[in-house]
Order: sequence, then C-alpha cells, then structure tokens
Amino acid sequence: MSAFIPEQGYTFGSIAALLAVRGGAAVPDSGDRTRAAVAMILHQTGSDLEILFIQRAAHDLDPWSGHIAFPGGKLEEGELECQAACRETLEEIGLDLTQGQYLGRLSDIIGTNLPVRVSCCLFGLDRLSSRPALNEEVRDLFWVALSDLRDPARHRVSSVAFDEKCFDVPAITLPVDNKPVLWGITYRLVMQFLTVLDRRDTAGENYSVLPETVEINEGE
Repeated sequence: MSAFIPEQGYTFGSIAALLAVRGGAAVPDSGDRTRAAVAMILHQTGSDLEILFIQRAAHDLDPWSGHIAFPGGKLEEGELECQAACRETLEEIGLDLTQGQYLGRLSDIIGTNLPVRVSCCLFGLDRLSSRPALNEEVRDLFWVALSDLRDPARHRVSSVAFDEKCFDVPAITLPVDNKPVLWGITYRLVMQFLTVLDRRDTAGENYSVLPETVEINEGE
C-alpha cells in the first residue's frame, strides 16, 4: 500500500504515476560528458512531504565543495543510472534505497559549468530502516519540507561563486541555519520535480539548459 502524503494528497504511488505519464524529456548526448546519478529521497511526515539534502564536505578537489546536493556520484563501468544512485547513497550516507520504493526518474540535466550529465532517480521511504552514517565526502544531512521548497518567499536570485567566477542565479533559501542557498543542478532538479507535481504540461521543455534569467557577473 502506498504511503499517504498529506501535502496535496500525494502518495508515493501517485508520484510514481505522474513520473511515468510524463516521461523523461530527451536530452542530446554528445558522448563526451561524465555520467553521474543522484537520488532524490522522499519521506513522509505527519503533515508534509520531505526531501533529503546533503551538504558536501569542503575539499579542494571537489568543484561542488560545501554545496547543497543530493547523494550521488559518477557511474562505474557497466552500471545503470539508478544502480549508481543507490550505491553512492549507501556509500555517502549509509541509507539502503533497495529497502524503499523506486518512484521513477526525472529528465537528465546537462551541466552548464562542467561537462557532466546527471540523472536523478526518485525513491520513497516510509521510514528510515537504519541511522544515516556520513562518510568523509558529506558534511551534513537534513530534510526540507515540500511546502518550504514551494514557498515563493524563499525563491530569489542569489550571487554564488563557482570555479573562481561569480554568478547571479535562481536559488532557494533553505529553512536550515548556516546553509548556502540551493542552486545549480540540484535546484533545477527540484524545480523540475515541483513542475511534475503541479501536473503542468512540460512537453518540449528543455531541462538541460540553465534558465535564461541567469546572468554572469564579473568576479573579483
């Protein structure tokens, strides 16, 4: 039986159905991009739906050092996208997604600042079967309610730094103290998911490109 999600009356089953009906938009693949996969993990609370986020640990060799993200990483040889998302989630935060419910996939995202193609697999967890255990790649783990991600007051254009450049980008201010804004590929995946839940007609919409509202500023 699907878990009931009070926020908008969603169940894991209804979310899976929305993803299946919509299907993933085709994204051209040049073949020279690094393939990666992430897991968007959904969890039921008493009055809302929550999404799990991580904050990556600070590391000089990680281009996303300290950023808000979903657990995930590069595909290994012969691995399918959702296999990689499950493996990376287990390695990074100690959660076994095979104990949850697979809901479907969003459209792949093409990186704007780095040559990557990211797939996003969605999973529903009725409850946490084990206590999360963070590895050295993850600084923190936290949940954010869907109602907070929808809140227009949290949506803004924010200045961020990446690869020694400064960008003005669409972003979401999260309801968690001392966290950077949500932006970039993870932001675009969240916005795509909200579009799916709102049952908007997304046919032909290109999720692989950064929104046109983004402007690049001259960094210091």
